[in-house]
Amino acid sequence: MAVFGLVSSVAGFIKVRYLVDKAIIDNMVFRCHYRLTSAVLFLSCVLVTANNLIGDPISCINDGAIPGHVINTYCWITYTFTLPGQHGRPLGTAVAHSGLGNEYNQERTYHSYYQWVPFMLFFQGLLFYMPHWIWKNWEEGKMRMISDGLRGALTLGVGERKERQGRLIRYLYESKKTHNAYAFGYFICEALNFVNVIGNIFFVDKFLGGAFMTYGSDVLKFSDLDQENRSDPMIEVFPRVTKCTFHKYGASGSIQKHDALCVLALNILNEKIYIFLWFWFIILSILSGLAILYSAAIVMMPTTREAVLKRRFRTATSSQIQALVRRIQIGDFLMIHLLGQNINVTSYGEVLHSLMLAMQIPDPGRHTTPSAPSTMEMAPMYPEVPKYGKETEA
Repeated sequence: MAVFGLVSSVAGFIKVRYLVDKAIIDNMVFRCHYRLTSAVLFLSCVLVTANNLIGDPISCINDGAIPGHVINTYCWITYTFTLPGQHGRPLGTAVAHSGLGNEYNQERTYHSYYQWVPFMLFFQGLLFYMPHWIWKNWEEGKMRMISDGLRGALTLGVGERKERQGRLIRYLYESKKTHNAYAFGYFICEALNFVNVIGNIFFVDKFLGGAFMTYGSDVLKFSDLDQENRSDPMIEVFPRVTKCTFHKYGASGSIQKHDALCVLALNILNEKIYIFLWFWFIILSILSGLAILYSAAIVMMPTTREAVLKRRFRTATSSQIQALVRRIQIGDFLMIHLLGQNINVTSYGEVLHSLMLAMQIPDPGRHTTPSAPSTMEMAPMYPEVPKYGKETEA
């Protein structure tokens, strides 16, 4: 039950309860970083620290000269080792366990990462949340404020909905060409997501002694090899039985060496966690790279912006959308694009139609002359917009 209590503390990063009414300020790939990946890493941190799942993380046996709790503590806080040349040999005849043998002249692989795994997972979770935290503070709740009352499942009366739409239209019109810094912050944080996931791949590879880069591909190759002549790469990277050497003084003052075999039960979880992270980091890095290319196309190609608007603003003609895109800057486009993810299609169309009317973009479906007084000319400025409050939700 204690494990479920710890896991429940991680569930807040998913925040399903907020999805109905929370303002959307990013895209799906962005949310995969700070919601899904951070939650997976924090959950993994909880699992590897829950000793009641696997028992003691290390348990060593020796010739009896050293008390069990002493050798366990010593081998846990220092390191254990395996012999790479002994992997793949017949168990029970050539070697007692994979990676163990009596050939002490062979090269050794030292394992001291296991006590740092929970700290690493927690730190990585913070790294994946950091770009969202930066963007959320940069954005300052602006999208939440301007779409307040128009998003989510809340149903408003016709009069109140029109009044809120009017305020939103006035804001969009009067703040044209002032949102480039807003867009700059978004694209910077999107790039940080890509840099972060690539950096985490190299970070984990360094942490595991250079074994993470090919870890997933080695596991895939392992399943295709002959069962008689194959060595499990998960056991090579995360051995379940290792050796540990303890030195102490004997009765005559001479140094005595005692060997111990240590069972690392924690590696049963570690090998599963890191094989999942290997595949997920590869998928996430590809998605993040595609998201950056998509954003670059939006910035550099007005036709891409037109296609994006057309997908949601279906009641406008191609010429209207083209005229609208040509009269706004990239920051204004991002604001309008995010607005379309927060309000329903009907309200979105009404808002953009009114915005185009204020900008004197002709509407073929209406028989009004652009010289008539617009809503902007008859309505006052947006009255005392409060300072955009920062969202406290993640």
